[in-house]
Amino acid sequence: MFVNNNSITPAVRIGIVRRFIQILVLFGILSAVLLFSSGHTDWLWAWVFIGIYIGSTVFNSIALLKRRPEIIAERSVTQIEHGWEKLIGGLWALLYFLAVPLMAGLDMRYEWSADIPLNVHIIGVICFSVGTALFSWALLENAFFTTASRIQKERGQTVCMSGPYQYIRHPGYLGAIIQSFAAPMLLGSFWALIPGFLSALLMIVRTKMEDKMLRQELIGYEAYAQRTKYRVFPGIW
Repeated sequence: MFVNNNSITPAVRIGIVRRFIQILVLFGILSAVLLFSSGHTDWLWAWVFIGIYIGSTVFNSIALLKRRPEIIAERSVTQIEHGWEKLIGGLWALLYFLAVPLMAGLDMRYEWSADIPLNVHIIGVICFSVGTALFSWALLENAFFTTASRIQKERGQTVCMSGPYQYIRHPGYLGAIIQSFAAPMLLGSFWALIPGFLSALLMIVRTKMEDKMLRQELIGYEAYAQRTKYRVFPGIW
């Protein structure tokens, strides 16, 4: 058993089941878009892409079930409190989970980016894995890492200053930005870099908006921001 069942409330248990269903649906959509748009079920790099996602999700799920099952439940419900987040989050999801795989799949079908060198794929795999690992590290380190930019007053939210948060204030978003550029390379599509770039840009905008909100509303965050100077890019921003 991963956790003591007696330590999980019925509400948390329902949230965990809901989150796992959401993940399965997302993987189904992502796989369908990639494979149907490409016209190839034997597309190696699509399966590598999906495999990295599945592997990281399994790892994160096992770790969270052992340490913080309530985080899984919390991430099953997106409580949006800011209008900017609904717009930015929605556009980002469409670009990253739909436009990138769709463009890459069509590129594979019609060979728009012909003769992609193997080393481009390999660099993409390495960078995508790094971005995924960084996102996972932030998720597992921060007890308040949810899908919405809000202050979790009901859970007594505090500032996370350990792990990757020692170096930058939004390591999970840096991981997502790296993934946005690496996924098109992994899949071998220069055209997919267009929605990939736009999704990364939106993530930077979200980081700026969320950081501003945290400095205004989360106790202790302003002092943390003074000590940890960079939001996402060490030495730059």
